[in-house]
Amino acid sequence: MIAWLRDWLLEFLDKVDWPLLLALSAVMVVSLIVQHSAGGGDSHVVIAQGARFVAGIGGMVLLSRVSPARLRNWTPIAFALTLALMPVVFAIGSGRSARLWINLGFFYLQPGELLKLTVPMMVAWYLHRSPLPPNWRTLAVCALIIGIPVVLIIKQPDLGTGMLVAASGAFTVFLAGIAWWRIGLFAGLGASALPVAWQFLMPYQKDRILTFINPESDPLRTGWNIIQSKIAIGSGGWFGKGWGQGSQAHLDFLPEHTTDFAFSVLSEEWGWIGVSVVFALYLFIVGRCLWIAANARDGYSRLLAGALAMTFSVYVLVNGAMIAGLLPVVGVPMPLLSYGGTSAVSLLAGFGIVMSVRAHRKFMS
Repeated sequence: MIAWLRDWLLEFLDKVDWPLLLALSAVMVVSLIVQHSAGGGDSHVVIAQGARFVAGIGGMVLLSRVSPARLRNWTPIAFALTLALMPVVFAIGSGRSARLWINLGFFYLQPGELLKLTVPMMVAWYLHRSPLPPNWRTLAVCALIIGIPVVLIIKQPDLGTGMLVAASGAFTVFLAGIAWWRIGLFAGLGASALPVAWQFLMPYQKDRILTFINPESDPLRTGWNIIQSKIAIGSGGWFGKGWGQGSQAHLDFLPEHTTDFAFSVLSEEWGWIGVSVVFALYLFIVGRCLWIAANARDGYSRLLAGALAMTFSVYVLVNGAMIAGLLPVVGVPMPLLSYGGTSAVSLLAGFGIVMSVRAHRKFMS
């Protein structure tokens, strides 16, 4: 029994990437501190967030023990199951302004968050079986793999999650070595399609874009969120007002202060010093994942680990730019800092896959 426990512990220590785990754990500790303050000292918020982190870490550890080859074999099934959940969301989903979650009684499941993981997995699975760099036929199939779930997510409507799912798939294609002239062609086509896409946006989505251009045009309604967020960030200064002393959140000036604008609370209470520390942790996490991807031994692992790292960086950049008024408000949370269940669990599961790539790289051809 002792020998079995010793062998299991040694295997566990070998499979988990400790630098990555420590950096992720530091961000999660910061999240619990911020959530305690943003939630007005409500221990339920902290306990619920902590429970989600524990579940996510459990999934991360389990996935780190599964070889990338086995994950590759399971990919079509995982993608099909998560995609099959989307019609369920339309039928029985709940949410304030969109149908996003499936109420499981003990947990609200958001299938769109799971697709941020399974879409790049499926694209990497397909590209692994195709000659690289991808030709037009390969790109067309990848466009279908990415486009079908993105359209379903946007129809909920959830533009922010749809954009991130599209980015996760696009990064996988980018890492496969797509020619730059094709990237320029797709960018040009996307830009030319913007006037058409504008006609299909919901009224509140159009308001968010117009507010981004001129938030002072309606400071008490559509411009309120961005204006209050900027006040919170600016009032923090270098060292912040101190934990629990942020007036914007505690006086209810700042909306969604536990979710989308949690980073604004951090900025006000911990200042630019605290913000710099958290951004340094994020930068290390992304860099570590890219290093693991660069040292992968097969195409599937390399594409998937790299895409997950780049998608995580987009999370950070979009939320940071959103709360600073540099991008429209699109409902993208700050990863592992904002309050959320499926998002945290799926992110940590993704890092478990990255750890698996590192742990099994010496066994792969």
